Amino acid sequence: MSFSQKVLEWYREHKRELPWRSTRDPYKIWLSEIILQQTRVVQGTPYYFKFIDAFPTVQNLAEAPEEKVLKLWQGLGYYSRARNLHATAKMVVEDHNSEFPVTYNGLKQLKGVGDYTASAIASICFDIPEPVVDGNVYRVLSRYFGVEHPINTTKGAKYFKELAREVMDKENVRDYNQGIMEFGAIQCAPKKPYCLLCPLNEGCVALRENKVQMLPVKLGKTKVRHRYFNYLVLLDAKKNTLMEQRKGKGIWQNLYQFPLMETEGLLTFQEMEEKLGQKAFGKSIDTLTAFYEKPLVHKLSHQHLHTQFWVLNVSGALDNGIPWEDIGSFPVPVLIADFMCAFKI
Repeated sequence: MSFSQKVLEWYREHKRELPWRSTRDPYKIWLSEIILQQTRVVQGTPYYFKFIDAFPTVQNLAEAPEEKVLKLWQGLGYYSRARNLHATAKMVVEDHNSEFPVTYNGLKQLKGVGDYTASAIASICFDIPEPVVDGNVYRVLSRYFGVEHPINTTKGAKYFKELAREVMDKENVRDYNQGIMEFGAIQCAPKKPYCLLCPLNEGCVALRENKVQMLPVKLGKTKVRHRYFNYLVLLDAKKNTLMEQRKGKGIWQNLYQFPLMETEGLLTFQEMEEKLGQKAFGKSIDTLTAFYEKPLVHKLSHQHLHTQFWVLNVSGALDNGIPWEDIGSFPVPVLIADFMCAFKI
């Protein structure tokens, strides 16, 4: 039995019943693939249902305000995915008459759709023999064939794409592609693969050479940047506060936050008092409180945000103040959403 046949046989026996596996609708497949980038299935599935309920068609998604899309995405992280999702929906509606392209090359022209996503949609929806290569596939192929090319290099990516094409089942590419990804997620897991009961164990180079935990190879990680965020949570006598929208190309673009003061390092209470002085946003400060005893450390892929929320009670009505009970409707980073849940007026 060949490599691909063993994968297909394993998949038929062990595949999870996931909502997007019962459809060939490219909109639903595309949506699931974008959500599951950088997100585990158990976390992403509720978001899939939320988006399908809110936007049953790609046209519904294209016509939605960006803030609604970002609000539904809240908690998934990597918010550029949500913005690309919205932009791609508009492209499909405006440039393709609300129909997804039916070729691999056509799909790759869509914003936020790279080789992996285009391959997944093309094979799952249209039976196009295009191999998928994601983190799970890298792991299975590198271990089984003993490939030591780094997966995060151009040479390595090209090699694995060619290898994936060589070993895939072209007659049933839809199930094969889903099967090898599922195999990597469940059987050939990153930390504790089930090698003893693996249907591929007889031919696995990594198992034979005791290299399972060494593969796949990935070059050194990007250096982590440390940043120090101080959010100013202003409250006037009527329990109004201030929110601002993040602009530019940095993290959390177009999401909302409390006014932010970014500093070179952590601030003590006295240092924050000195920085603020007697007023904030033109209003006299009555009280200043650090909400958390110790700053929170919010870890992103390449940044660690050392964060404190400073609660400022001020005199007089805030200009453009927002009632506290209304701020839950704003799309915000999960860091701020957690604070809003914890802070009780």
